[in-house]
Amino acid sequence: MKQRIAIIGAGPAGLMAAEVLNQWDYEVHVYEQKPSAARKFLMAGKTGLNISHAEPLEQFIQRYDQAEWLADWIRRWDATWIQHWMQGLGVESYVGSSGRIFPIEMKAAPLLRAWLKRLAEQGVQFHYRHSCMGIQSNTLQIKDLLQQREFSEDFAAIVLACGAVSWPQLGSDGQWQNWLSSEQLTPFQASNAGVERVWSSFMQPVFGQPLKRVVAWVDPAQKSQGDIVITHYGLESGLIYKLGRTLRQQSKKQLMLDLLPELSHVQLVQKLQPSKKQSLSNVWRKAGLDAAKASLIRELVPKADWNDPEKLASQIKQLPIALTGFRPIEEAISCAGGVKREALTAHLQLKQQPQIFCCGEMLDWDAPTGGYLLTACFATGRAVGEGVHAYLSQQQKVM
Repeated sequence: MKQRIAIIGAGPAGLMAAEVLNQWDYEVHVYEQKPSAARKFLMAGKTGLNISHAEPLEQFIQRYDQAEWLADWIRRWDATWIQHWMQGLGVESYVGSSGRIFPIEMKAAPLLRAWLKRLAEQGVQFHYRHSCMGIQSNTLQIKDLLQQREFSEDFAAIVLACGAVSWPQLGSDGQWQNWLSSEQLTPFQASNAGVERVWSSFMQPVFGQPLKRVVAWVDPAQKSQGDIVITHYGLESGLIYKLGRTLRQQSKKQLMLDLLPELSHVQLVQKLQPSKKQSLSNVWRKAGLDAAKASLIRELVPKADWNDPEKLASQIKQLPIALTGFRPIEEAISCAGGVKREALTAHLQLKQQPQIFCCGEMLDWDAPTGGYLLTACFATGRAVGEGVHAYLSQQQKVM
């Protein structure tokens, strides 16, 4: 009789685990509480599915806070591997100007459809609208949400691919934390999330506008350039996400901006010289401060400094922005925290419950946006598939 394996969660990590396990003679069951698979994956792909990144591999690996832990898996299932895998599903990809990798069609849906079709044809059994209520040893307590009935099923191994706690409406509600002990978990924190700052009503006209080509930093040794969007709650953009890890480590959260990095301090002082013929707004505009940047200056720089070119130039080149925190974790693109490395074996198997394996975003690792999150979800999903097979093969030998 075939050994039965349960996978809880039909996101990228869970589907990869199913794909790997299906190579061997197992009966693979995927349980998903939503009516369909990989809803966060689909949402991420609405504006263009950034599936990985083409930068040099060793540089790529250093993007993770747990680089040493994830390195071997990322090396095996890297961006090149992902592109070949996509090709196998009939989806061609391309590398964008920033090094990000996308499907030619940009969307996630065609790739997901082809993937699910192949898995189903290979015999993977999908159970949608089925929620896992708890785990006792090898027994899953499952609720059929349509029929509103609970039942239990036994499995040789159980894979948890439940996601973290961001975007709970798409499925990752974090309920699985109740099945583990607190010693096995690092508390979740928002990652790749906007930052909060209370603005005066004066800022309202520029909500939604970008601060273009600014340099931002928390630590002067790590400066990054890009755009930042001013929002009603604070600031948001890929540049903000990139600095999130360093910001989280600060008790008093403060971001530094150089609003005009293309100009030196001396050049800026010259451009800011007041003129009887020109209004202050005109002087600022000619110096390079558009409406969004000028509004930020008016909001944060004392009025007494507006007409002092030396002081104003110093502020423009090093503008401190005090922040009150991050957007709620439910809105974050991803989370830091999760199942600790120390709680797991090298096969991503819980040391305390060897029949249970964990993968994807529920593990305690973090990465910026740019294809790194999905790459690690795929890689840890595949690693878990191999880990389950190694464990069950060993069990068979013992028997």
